[in-house]
Amino acid sequence: MARQTSHVIVQPATPGPQKPARPRDPVASGERDAAHNRVASHNYFLLEKFEAGVALRGTEVKSIREGKANLKDSYGLIQNGEAFLLNLHIGPYSHGNISNHDATRTRKLLLHKTEVRKLLSKTQIKGHTLIPTRLYFRNGRVKCELAVAKGKQDWDKRETERSREADRDARAAVNASKHKMGR
Repeated sequence: MARQTSHVIVQPATPGPQKPARPRDPVASGERDAAHNRVASHNYFLLEKFEAGVALRGTEVKSIREGKANLKDSYGLIQNGEAFLLNLHIGPYSHGNISNHDATRTRKLLLHKTEVRKLLSKTQIKGHTLIPTRLYFRNGRVKCELAVAKGKQDWDKRETERSREADRDARAAVNASKHKMGR
C-alpha cells in the first residue's frame, strides 16, 4: 500500500510594522566634515592643498565621530622626513576609560615620501606654513586636508572682506533684477 503524504503549504507571514532603518551618521559616512578650520581662510592665503591620513588611537576616532575635534590652533610640521600635526585638539571619548587619549598630543601624518619632500620644499619658503583646513572620513579612515599657507596682513584681510561684500552686493542686485522682471 502506498503511503499517503500530506503537503503542507506554508504561507509567508505578513510583514508587520518594521522599524525604519537607522540613518548612518553623516560624519562617519563622509557626507559631512568632522571638523573644519574656518579661521584658516581668514588668516592665511591657502596656496595648495594635500590629503593626508592621520595615525590615531581608537578612542580618538570615536571622539572625532562624536564631533569633538577642533582644528583652530593646529599646524603641520615636517621633521626628519616625517610629517606631524601639532595642537590638534580631540576631546576625550565619552565612554573611554583610564587609557583614554591625551587631547592635544602630536599626531603623525601619513604621506608618501615624495609628498613629504614636496611639502618640505614649499614650507621652507619664508612666510609659508602647513595649516590643516578640514578633518573628514573617507572609506572609514580619518583624513586631514593640509594647505600650504601664507599669512595675511591686516590690510589683506580687509581687502578680502571688501571684495566679499562687493560680490554679495552684486549677487543681490542680480537677484533683485530677476525678481522684478518676473512680475
